[in-house]
Amino acid sequence: MQRADLADALIPTEPRSATDDDLLSVHDAAVLDLVRRVAQAGGGRLDPDTAMAPESEAAARLAAGAGLAAIDALDDGVADAAFCAVRPPGHHATPARSMGFCLFNSAAVCARALADRGERVLVVDYDAHHGNGTQDVFWEDGRVMFVSWHQYPFYPGTGGLLERGAGAGLGTTINLPMPMGATGDAYRRSWDEAVLPAVEGFQPDWLVLSAGFDAHRADPLTNLGLSAGDFADLTEAVISVVPPGRRIAFLEGGYDLDALADCAAAAVAVLAGTAWRPEPATGGGPGGEVAAAAAALLP
Repeated sequence: MQRADLADALIPTEPRSATDDDLLSVHDAAVLDLVRRVAQAGGGRLDPDTAMAPESEAAARLAAGAGLAAIDALDDGVADAAFCAVRPPGHHATPARSMGFCLFNSAAVCARALADRGERVLVVDYDAHHGNGTQDVFWEDGRVMFVSWHQYPFYPGTGGLLERGAGAGLGTTINLPMPMGATGDAYRRSWDEAVLPAVEGFQPDWLVLSAGFDAHRADPLTNLGLSAGDFADLTEAVISVVPPGRRIAFLEGGYDLDALADCAAAAVAVLAGTAWRPEPATGGGPGGEVAAAAAALLP
């Protein structure tokens, strides 16, 4: 952020710890109980991918509470947008289990709080891994639209084109499964052709952005082809559909530290109403066919 000359644009804000009631709005009690037991035991594993230290429960509660503190600050007119620079990430945590480095689903807690007070919420997830937990939380909830770009097939194995929601939420889940090597032009095309028409019909009041940056071409865990410039473009596109003061982003994945820093700063610059692009946008890779396939599923 300092390298991007953003220091003067940032207003540091303290999170609050999410309460049991906050977390139970999206998770079963068994999820909270297991996390608490493992923390009290001195740490351990929740699954083969998800480890805890003794302090992890407290950190995860602060991560989930950060979005709730952001809602309050934005309601008070403190800023135009909020970026929750939190760990652990959250978007894999489902109602029934913690998984994929995620203990509690911070973005879902935030979106549920907004929906429960009568807002229509757009959740966009451009992490390289499908936000299966967020999808599960809002699968039948027509108040929340969930849009995810992600490498496919890939961990956690979900996020196919035909996963569209059910019941009152039918059509409010939109998945954009991208092939290995996909570049920014394929993402931008799918937004224009397959996502924006659905979002305009949904008419969201608030945006919750799961801002994972592991789709960067340097990331060691994934095989996509994006740059920091692409994340700036994507962030600029998605925030345009809701007014200033109703935009909240959560840090999700990102495992190359230099790429993570560049991409996060590029995204935050857009949230702050300026521009910082340490790399140009990318093009020429595969994935253009995803836009047409997803657009064909629109009503």
